[in-house]
Amino acid sequence: MNFNFYLIKSLRIFLFPFSLLYGLIVIVRNYLYEKDVLKSVSFNLPVISVGNLIVGGTGKSPMVEYLIRLLQDNYKMATISRGYKRKTKGYILATPGTTALDIGDEPMQFYSKFPGIPVAVGEERIEAIPQLLQDFPETNVIVLDDAFQHRKIHPGLNILLTECTNLFTRDFFLPTGDLRDQRSSYKRADIIVVTKCHPFMSLDEKAAITSEIKPMPHQQVYFTTILYNQPYHIFTKQIRTINFFDEVLLVTGIANTTPIKTYIVNQAKTYNELCFSNHHIYTIDDLKEIRKRFNEINDDYKIIVTTEKDAVRLLKFKDELIDLPLFVLPVEHRFLFGDTHHFNSLITGFINHFPFNTETV
Repeated sequence: MNFNFYLIKSLRIFLFPFSLLYGLIVIVRNYLYEKDVLKSVSFNLPVISVGNLIVGGTGKSPMVEYLIRLLQDNYKMATISRGYKRKTKGYILATPGTTALDIGDEPMQFYSKFPGIPVAVGEERIEAIPQLLQDFPETNVIVLDDAFQHRKIHPGLNILLTECTNLFTRDFFLPTGDLRDQRSSYKRADIIVVTKCHPFMSLDEKAAITSEIKPMPHQQVYFTTILYNQPYHIFTKQIRTINFFDEVLLVTGIANTTPIKTYIVNQAKTYNELCFSNHHIYTIDDLKEIRKRFNEINDDYKIIVTTEKDAVRLLKFKDELIDLPLFVLPVEHRFLFGDTHHFNSLITGFINHFPFNTETV
């Protein structure tokens, strides 16, 4: 992280009055839902929500993908996202020819990797679910991406993610901090996953974090680390390993670049960095800058590496990028402390024992 990052972080303290106002609005809204003044709707099928309490990357997309891989062979599942930074409005169902501008980068990533799974977007998930069920009436499981704050829906299972080095317990309301919900809202979760942990986290560290979170009796807490798979060429899908003699140009437009930079540092000889804002919409000028920065690297072994989220925004520039060694680095969650089977069983058990009720929607 550079000096400008720390300067911006320090200046946010002057926005403290706005944080108090924002926090008051959030607290009042939650209170109205808890007192049933504002109503939440349940649906008569298993709905799993994946979300967090802060802005920024906690690993929601890899968790949605984990659930897809876990469930796709045995259930008729679908995903619904808001479609952040898309150029469309309302309910949109991904179809061949759909782009990230139509549905947003994360949903486009899901659709590209799992073309057999219905992927839809809608600002109002409470309206999007019935529309998706009309399009795919055989659907028997829905995964909601980034829906923890979407309280109009009461999901059957709430999965809350929090980053190991940036726990929600240590944060404050926007814009001074990164909280978009009050800390006590964690009590609504059924499962809490502490993400981006060190792969060799100790039992003492696990116990300390669990104690800090103070899980409720009904909550299960899990810990995951990031697993990077082999990079593949954005267009040809050719697999290539990053080696210690490679010089990498890392191109990203994501919220948290620390994990991927740490990985590149440990894999490559050295790296150059070209960072854009989160969910950045790439332009021709950006492509020129990428090519310029790549050509400035004076090394026979040089490649460009980007994330899967960035890749779906770059796919439309095939003609401009096809000649470059532009590789995509896939990422997954890996559960620590041997908890993979326990987590998987909890998810499938929720689905298999879902209490269908004719009084719900």
